[in-house]
Amino acid sequence: MQNKLQELTDKLYNEGLSKGKQEGEELLAKAKVQAEEMIAKAQAEAAQIVAAAQKQAEEIKSKVASDIRMASNQSLAATKKDIESLVVGKMTEEPSKKALSSADFVNELIKAVAEKFSTDGPVDLALILPESLQKEIEPFVTNELAKMLNAGVTASFSKKVNGGFKIGPKDGGYFVSFTDETFNELIAEYLRPATKKILFG
Repeated sequence: MQNKLQELTDKLYNEGLSKGKQEGEELLAKAKVQAEEMIAKAQAEAAQIVAAAQKQAEEIKSKVASDIRMASNQSLAATKKDIESLVVGKMTEEPSKKALSSADFVNELIKAVAEKFSTDGPVDLALILPESLQKEIEPFVTNELAKMLNAGVTASFSKKVNGGFKIGPKDGGYFVSFTDETFNELIAEYLRPATKKILFG
């Protein structure tokens, strides 16, 4: 009887042990599969993060390169324009300033322009002239020019006009500018393309 009990106990023990071992192996196999799945998922996510980071880095690199290119092009264009303006300014400012500060030259210029206003008959004119030339120009404008045009001529003198003059019909409400600034701008417009070609090809 004792043997049978021992056999039964051993059998139950062995079956339980065998079953426990089998379940343990199944759990271990299942855990191993889950671990592999988790590792694969983590590796896939890591690969996505790395790919996204690389893409973002490439985009930033491309944007920075584009910004640097644009900034250097703008800087180069601005520098070229400054050089061009400096050269054109040196060629035009001094000669035109000298000419438009000469009373004789300004008188001749006023005469030529004033005659164009009176082609359809006498027109009373108003002039704004440099204050620095008042003594030399005022007698010509108020006496000779008025007689020559057979019209009234009013002259005012301003510190704001450095050289040249502004002219217009007395009651017309507008002036045509022949100042040193407008001459410089006009001459510069013609000189800029040629200067640009000489300087930069």
